Amino acid sequence: MNSAVFFGLSTMAYIFAMILYITYLAFRKQEVGILATTITIAGFISQTSAIFLRWGEFADLSGMGILKSAPLTNLYESLVFFVWCLILGYLIIEFKFKNRSFGAFVTPIASLMLAFIDLTGVSKEIQPLVPALKSNWLLAHVTMSFFAYATFALSCSTGLMYLILTSKKRNEGSYFFWTITFGISFVVLVAMGIDLLAFKVAVKPDVFIQSYLFKASFLNPSTTIKIISWVMAFTTGILIWRYGLLLNSIVRKFNVTVEMLDEITYKSIAIGFPVFTLGGLIFGAIWADQAWGVYWSWDPKETWSLITWFIYAFYLHGRLLKGWRGKKIAIVAVVGFVAVMFTYLGVNLLLSGLHAYGSG
Repeated sequence: MNSAVFFGLSTMAYIFAMILYITYLAFRKQEVGILATTITIAGFISQTSAIFLRWGEFADLSGMGILKSAPLTNLYESLVFFVWCLILGYLIIEFKFKNRSFGAFVTPIASLMLAFIDLTGVSKEIQPLVPALKSNWLLAHVTMSFFAYATFALSCSTGLMYLILTSKKRNEGSYFFWTITFGISFVVLVAMGIDLLAFKVAVKPDVFIQSYLFKASFLNPSTTIKIISWVMAFTTGILIWRYGLLLNSIVRKFNVTVEMLDEITYKSIAIGFPVFTLGGLIFGAIWADQAWGVYWSWDPKETWSLITWFIYAFYLHGRLLKGWRGKKIAIVAVVGFVAVMFTYLGVNLLLSGLHAYGSG
């Protein structure tokens, strides 16, 4: 069997595990929780096998040897590896804290990202490397960057859960922050789904964003549809703000404490930050010098990576030197991951630069 078969099996496993984790959260049946964990582990093993198989396929095709043939050279491979890192981080948390409830939050993220691959027509073909990528630094730079991204994703989820769990009143600043963040994310995902259903296209993500994004709703040629779209978006935001406190009782079913969430958020960033510093910035600068003759060129990807680094440096500075705890430091964790997502996807798909090869 080739790598595609194992990738397909892992996708189905994560979707099935997502359903089981949500069922476990709702009914608290221990047998369901054990089955969900077992299927997640099976999916992780299948995905790991797929990555190694694709690595071998790439090495055979390129003839450059194993170290220079890591399957991390395009958007499809990087998304798959990010999901792998995310599931690995989740499994570590589950076994360390003896809590399966996080699975109901993490497996939907993994499933959505894998669904994004199929819905937006991301190329799954093994593509020849551009000259700049033919380096031994590829393996270290990219794997360490995405490992850090996965830890930041976990810190964002626990930080958001912290804000939801500690929200008591609708007029609190933290309540406004997380409801607005959640509302915008929900509206954007729904609008993208409408675009896909309306145009029934399967094109590269950069083409989709440039030619189709929001054209069925907010950017529709029809003024009437534009007005309806904005009214519905505004109404959705109001409803989320009005009934957001209901999520407080839902998050409590995760059987977590604010102390546990704060600890996971901090430890995730404390692990991811030095890895991102070394692999994402330092190794990236060395590789850039070898590939382009300059350590730093203020390429959009480099600039946003530095912005991301400053946000997480601010988090650690605030916590370790200023003694910050609670809501304001949780907000920084969420903002940091917003910067991560723009560094990873936004820059590649919306801006041009030396890292534009990541869009295909």
